Amino acid sequence: MAKNLMIQGTMSGAGKSILTAGILRVLTQDGFSCAPFKSQNMALNSFVTKDGKEMGRAQVVQAAACHKEPSCDMNPILLKPMGDTTSQVIVNGLPIGNMRAADYFKMKKDLIPDIKKAYDNLSETADIIVIEGAGSPVEINLRENDIVNMGLAEILDAPVLLAGNIDPGGVFAQLLGTVNLMSAQERARVKGLIINKFRGDVSLLTPGLSMFGEYCDIPFAGVVPYVSLELDEEDSVSEKLSGKNAAINDDRPVKICVVKLPFISNYTDFSALERVDGVNLIYAKDAADLGDADLIILPGTKNTVDDLMSLYQSNVASKIIEMKQKGILIMGICGGFQMLGRTITGSDDSENKALTHKGLGLLPIDTEFVQDKTLKQTTGTIGEIEGPFKALSGAAFTGYEIHMGRTGARTKQDIFPVIVEENVLGTYIHGIFDSEDFCRRMVGILYAKKGLDFSNVRIESAFSRQERELDKLADVLRENLDFDLIYRAIGIEKQR
Repeated sequence: MAKNLMIQGTMSGAGKSILTAGILRVLTQDGFSCAPFKSQNMALNSFVTKDGKEMGRAQVVQAAACHKEPSCDMNPILLKPMGDTTSQVIVNGLPIGNMRAADYFKMKKDLIPDIKKAYDNLSETADIIVIEGAGSPVEINLRENDIVNMGLAEILDAPVLLAGNIDPGGVFAQLLGTVNLMSAQERARVKGLIINKFRGDVSLLTPGLSMFGEYCDIPFAGVVPYVSLELDEEDSVSEKLSGKNAAINDDRPVKICVVKLPFISNYTDFSALERVDGVNLIYAKDAADLGDADLIILPGTKNTVDDLMSLYQSNVASKIIEMKQKGILIMGICGGFQMLGRTITGSDDSENKALTHKGLGLLPIDTEFVQDKTLKQTTGTIGEIEGPFKALSGAAFTGYEIHMGRTGARTKQDIFPVIVEENVLGTYIHGIFDSEDFCRRMVGILYAKKGLDFSNVRIESAFSRQERELDKLADVLRENLDFDLIYRAIGIEKQR
């Protein structure tokens, strides 16, 4: 059976996902076979495995950190929010239904056998499993039925590292308050404390580390500096959707606007575009943000109908139609693709099944929601396209589909895997921009449309970028964490 280590945080946003990925990369570099594990994840950024199962994107990055193929065993329970109180519940990679939070809370302990089986499957081939917690381990009103923090640590007999985020301030209070709310048995599991996202001169913090010993006898495992990484984030803590990235850089000649839908999902689809030097990618919150766009993208969503209604209510719908008439390129992915059609019948929340909703009418397609969910990876080349998207013809792509709608088209340009009508393109393929060939051709179209030379614009493959950034993260953690302490906590000798 594998040894294990659990990374918990004082709060959401403490950096658990990235710390887990970095520690996994260090342990893998040190010669161990490793695997990530998160029993329950709540996220709208998901991924489809080779065997057609759905899992959280954070665990996909962590799998890459230890050079493992992503498996839903790494994330046996995924909750995809559909509103303030309802989520789609996915167990072992497949949806079991939509549930209100109170109903899920009552039954979630019934899923412990699924959690243990998934963990045991990973144990068969791993030396070390690094487990990620969720939120805070001391939500005292939720402790009784906990299956993701200390409750899980007890089930799996895991030692714990507790991370606090110094960036908003109050990190010592975060750490001490969290430890003091633990029972004696839980506290005994915490083998080290981490201060994460530190900016500035660490020597100014050092006296505080010593003084903290007067209040708590748990040693510090290290102080990790804030580091800018080009790795996919958890959607709950990302700054990408906050509007902080919306300032226009005049040195970048191409502007791509992703519409910020209320229930936007899989915005990691656009990570590759963010890293193209000549592209200004923003998440547009209103119609005014779309005014000078070269390409407008309607992204995926976990609630297609409600987000479609929000487009009409905010006048973003009329602005997109206006921009289409001006010849601006429009693209929709998954739920965004469905919205570009004429009609959507039913709803992806399984309610109001008989209702038909008016789409934007920019593609000659009609979508009907069905009970079965499409989950699959897709690879191929794009067929011959006429019109503004012609340069995409023959582009190689790899991606995945996650949707409950079935879409019928009445157009001559129903070309695998896209549907095109003049300057509007739709597809069900998530992750299509991670395919270097497709990304390069799409950005090249935007440059050519403006009469600009694209020959010197560099586009790095998603794999190369991720590998570079994971190695960078590992270097930072090696320098700033006490890995002798970490190996002792795991109970395994460091390989020399």
